[in-house]
Amino acid sequence: QVQLVESGGGLVQAGGSLRVSCAASGRTFSTYAVGWFRQAPGKEREFVAAITWSGGNTYYADAVKGRFTISRDNAKITVYLQMNSLKPEDTAVYYCAADPWGLGSKIPSAYDYWGQGTQVTVSS
Repeated sequence: QVQLVESGGGLVQAGGSLRVSCAASGRTFSTYAVGWFRQAPGKEREFVAAITWSGGNTYYADAVKGRFTISRDNAKITVYLQMNSLKPEDTAVYYCAADPWGLGSKIPSAYDYWGQGTQVTVSS
């Protein structure tokens, strides 16, 4: 069993930066891929970024490529999402999720474990 807790969300002006974290419990977490997804009001949950268990492969949605960076520290069993050059359209609840197959899928149903989410609001 893996439990995920996101933190680091908040309010930031357009063009600013935030780093959200996903802290995990469970000794097998280091073998899981982790993805970040977001959901804005009235919209479906969408893929943002993913990282494989080793950190050797990362994947990004086109909307965030070049602005967001996903990374992980398996010793701290934490995954980070560094968000730079934030835009108002990045406003959403951000969720991290763990995929025991370790593939880093863009599909939400591939992930077995989810955090409760953290709100990111970007003002114009």
